[in-house]
Amino acid sequence: MLNKYPLWKYLLVLSALLLGLFYAAPNLYAPDPALQIAGQSSSQQIDDKTLRRALNALDEAGIAYFGQTIDVNGRQALLRLEDADQQLVAQARVSRALGDGFIVALNLAPTTPDWLSDYGGQPMKLGLDLSGGVHFKLEVDVDAAVERRMEYFVNDTKRALREDRIRGLVRLNSQGKLEARFQTEALREQAREIIAENSPELEIERVEEGDSWNLLAAMSPQARDEIESYAVSQNLTTLRNRVNELGVSEPLVQRQGKNRIVVELPGIQDTAEAKRILGKVANLEFRLVANRDAAQSDKQRFEYRSADRSGSSEWLERDVIITGERVSTAQASFDQNGQPNVQISLDSEGGTLMSRATRNNIKRRMGVLFIERKYRTRYEVDEEGAEVIVKVPYDERKILTAPVIQSALGAQFQITGLDNPLESSELALMLRAGALAAPITFVEERTVGPSLGAENIRLGVRSVYYGLTLVLLFMVLYYRVFGVVAVIALTSNLILLVAVMSMLGATLTLPGIAGIVLTVGMAVDANVLIFARIREELVNGLSPQMAIHSGFGRAFTTILDANLTTLIVAVILYAVGTGPIKGFAVTLSVGILTSMFTAILGTRALINLVYGGRRVRKLSIGGNQS
Repeated sequence: MLNKYPLWKYLLVLSALLLGLFYAAPNLYAPDPALQIAGQSSSQQIDDKTLRRALNALDEAGIAYFGQTIDVNGRQALLRLEDADQQLVAQARVSRALGDGFIVALNLAPTTPDWLSDYGGQPMKLGLDLSGGVHFKLEVDVDAAVERRMEYFVNDTKRALREDRIRGLVRLNSQGKLEARFQTEALREQAREIIAENSPELEIERVEEGDSWNLLAAMSPQARDEIESYAVSQNLTTLRNRVNELGVSEPLVQRQGKNRIVVELPGIQDTAEAKRILGKVANLEFRLVANRDAAQSDKQRFEYRSADRSGSSEWLERDVIITGERVSTAQASFDQNGQPNVQISLDSEGGTLMSRATRNNIKRRMGVLFIERKYRTRYEVDEEGAEVIVKVPYDERKILTAPVIQSALGAQFQITGLDNPLESSELALMLRAGALAAPITFVEERTVGPSLGAENIRLGVRSVYYGLTLVLLFMVLYYRVFGVVAVIALTSNLILLVAVMSMLGATLTLPGIAGIVLTVGMAVDANVLIFARIREELVNGLSPQMAIHSGFGRAFTTILDANLTTLIVAVILYAVGTGPIKGFAVTLSVGILTSMFTAILGTRALINLVYGGRRVRKLSIGGNQS
């Protein structure tokens, strides 16, 4: 008997639908507005005392909250709020109460029941244009990049003059220029030739001060512009790498203006972690520990960063062997004693510089200096008497470790002396993603909550609703029973589409909703092709059962060709597009696959249940069947 599926096909369709219902269900549970508290360092703990200070600040402000929790690792706390409109006020109050040692970020806390989340059920992430996500505007300190480059010129000039046995005082003056002092004019001219040959980017001028014959060298405007442009471009690449390390789907990282970068992280849940990872200037400097009898101008004093060495300090030479920019890979690990460390691999130039420096300084100690950009918060009163928050940046420089050089180091070695595995993992992530070429400052932070995206959500849902309703009315009126079957298949398609996107962790944006609307039309188009073919077979004189069998069989090739070409376009859009374009491509691709499943297998299963396995004189498919 024609048109009768085996039991396993019915079970397959039913199982797919039930699985789709299960993984689409989390989207019915709206998230709660919340505050997320985390330490500036990944090793910093959040205890009950810290949580109580935050809750007291909310109580004093009259802000209602509930469900406050500290995670099992003690790394962050979550405070759920009753009203989303009070998130910004609550963030300001808690930030002031806790001080600069903590990051207080806006968040949307999931409300998915345990019976769903225990089996991986999570709602779809919503893009910034709908609901959820964070927007950062960062400013690159290009002056710091130029100053760092000038320090390199100073060190390189000292080395070159030392090799040619030219005595003179070389330093970076308060105007950011290379200043070199010599006792004779002949020494000055020799030095000028060496500097001009080694550093063609510098513009050099002769200056006489009494008995001193001096040189002043500054970077040319063209070279300065190149350094500034490189700093922004390098930071742009580094931030993209860091975002990739965070595992954010469909991020936006792009340059804005001369020295600003915009970062948008749609659908991200851990906004505090994102801010800490993006904002860190995790650069390293490797310097030799200075000899005790070294001149004061040739050494600098730094404190140790490790907690077990608090209060201790060490003198390091001012000359830098290499910086973190020479690190090609970094991996957190443990040494033979079970202590955390970071395995470092340098690029070819970094390996050469490290080998040269350590080969000639065996049995001396080498300090690993960790440089981190931090901020002090000041509360000032503006001209109108309103209180404003001012973030004052500063660089914290502390020594991680200062081991004895036992043998010449090459391109691979390890950094020890770290406090815990969390610190080693974070340092490895920073170095692996790339060192920032210049410090960055957060000049704008905005978290898009439900209220800001409500209008887009409302309009997007309305477009899907109107489109679906019109399609359903047309199908039922035009194709009768077959139209009802198409309606059921179309509804199942939407459920499967939402379920698959939720399982993939895809981010739904406004263009993604457009992809859903397009998917509705394409899913119906497949059914229209099948039903039109069945009508043709009935007109040609085939029996109802044979018409159904032939209609599905002959329409399959057409449906496959049409959807395959659209899928190819969607893949190309995903490959070359960015941001919202990728969101549209993902939604469209998933929709094509689910619509083919429901239109071919799902619709056929329902038709077989209604008409299969029995004699049928006439099909309720509308049109002229004579």
